[in-house]
Amino acid sequence: MTDPVLILVRPQMGENIGAAARAMLNFGLTRMRIVGPRDGWPNPKAVAMASGAGRVLDNAGLFADLPAAIADCDFVFATTARGRELTKPVMTPERAMEYARALSAEGKRVGILFGPERAGLENEDVVLANAIVTVPVNPEFPSLNLGQCVLLMGYEWARQTQETAPEVMNFARTEFAGQQEIEALANHFEDRLEAAGFFFPATKAPGMKVSLRNLWSRLPLTSAEVRTFHGMLRQIAFKLGQSKYDPGAGGGEDGKG
Repeated sequence: MTDPVLILVRPQMGENIGAAARAMLNFGLTRMRIVGPRDGWPNPKAVAMASGAGRVLDNAGLFADLPAAIADCDFVFATTARGRELTKPVMTPERAMEYARALSAEGKRVGILFGPERAGLENEDVVLANAIVTVPVNPEFPSLNLGQCVLLMGYEWARQTQETAPEVMNFARTEFAGQQEIEALANHFEDRLEAAGFFFPATKAPGMKVSLRNLWSRLPLTSAEVRTFHGMLRQIAFKLGQSKYDPGAGGGEDGKG
């Protein structure tokens, strides 16, 4: 699959070119082209802002005009927030990158145009594109920074090309509490609640204890969290002058004796 080419048309500030390069590399995009940069090229301010993404700038192509920059592209998207009186498909970033993925899978080269910071692409630029991409932003303030716009497109490209679970649990260096630890914690809680008169009236105590045991069994507690709960209960008991709780064999703060 061929990655899309991101084309910065008449960018004005080196810092924004660097920010665009950084946003590109965040999502694995490395093909940048620059058309008529206002402050010339190369630009030291772009390198400073790229902050580790300098290789994108090192390999960036410099072009005198837009037709030359898109000459080898099979399909071109133009990003713009302004309404255009041009008969072209108007897509969201999500739909555009979905389409770009399909084209790239067929070996087609896709180009994405980004206009200068002050006013965006001109109609003369947009007319060269096959489709328009518009971000659904606040209509009273539709302006996006160049780096932000590149970041949005890069994110959607990555989202369309990578299988990423919408939610995962981070298990790195996590030691979950075992049944013995959970049992010791439940006993500790019951002991303290009993001393505080929580289980009242006595006829309801068994059902209340069952509910609490069910709660503990549902929680994915780590060993460190179990030790924290034990410490909290002991500190409360100490302040209230209650006798020290002894979980017995297999207990202790870590539930391991």
